[in-house]
Amino acid sequence: MSTSTTGQALTLSDLIAPHLPYLRRYARALTGAPSSGDTYAASTLEAILTDPSCFDAEEVGGKVALFKVFHKLWGSSGQPVAEFDEGPRARALQHLASLTPNAREALLLNTVEAFSVSEVAEVMEIEADEAARLIQLARDEMQQAVTGKIMIIEDEAIIAMDLEGIASMMGHEVTGIARTRKAAVKLGMEEKPDLILADIQLADNSSGIDAVADLLEELGDVPVIFITAFPERLLTGERHEPAFMIAKPYVPDQVISAISQAMFFSSTDTLTS
Repeated sequence: MSTSTTGQALTLSDLIAPHLPYLRRYARALTGAPSSGDTYAASTLEAILTDPSCFDAEEVGGKVALFKVFHKLWGSSGQPVAEFDEGPRARALQHLASLTPNAREALLLNTVEAFSVSEVAEVMEIEADEAARLIQLARDEMQQAVTGKIMIIEDEAIIAMDLEGIASMMGHEVTGIARTRKAAVKLGMEEKPDLILADIQLADNSSGIDAVADLLEELGDVPVIFITAFPERLLTGERHEPAFMIAKPYVPDQVISAISQAMFFSSTDTLTS
């Protein structure tokens, strides 16, 4: 390998690596599953390695450039979502299909990935006013589409109350708030939630990840949104990883967007529309 080629590879790695966990998070949220999301993320990297010129980081910055390549692949594949033959997920997919084209992508880019409206426009290769319109449209459509029961695992009282207020404002029922792993399992078994919002570090130094694992073993497929100050620790590729995740500190729009997305892919029977 020549010096110039080596230098180029190192440059690409330096520019891409810090943003890759967030691309995987975004891809998983779009597809509703870690495996399919990771496939799209891997395809994005392959496209860049095959043709580095498609990755214009010098022009728009590494994160925007990475997501822009992803979106070209996403658009060329028809923006698919996971398919299920039957069952409760079919209803969720019908809601997804009813959204205005490109609106969900614009909302996720803006609220979860924290791109500005102009950056969303750059990633999606549309005008800024169109990006703003899609973001607002998706927010309105998704917030009204599905409601259900939400369980909160959070040991910080102020954050727990804030999450409860956001969920209630969206029309969801909060089944309760748990501060420890043991309390979370007890609460979840008393009333099965449609969605779990979970912190990682809990009051008694127990793990929110372990609490969720215990619950899913008993309850089956319930969507989970992890809330953490260190999202990269959950996207290591070394364990079962979440499709939905919010970094602390968060803003309400991020929570609203993530809840709406997760509810779309819920497999429980108690959701209403």
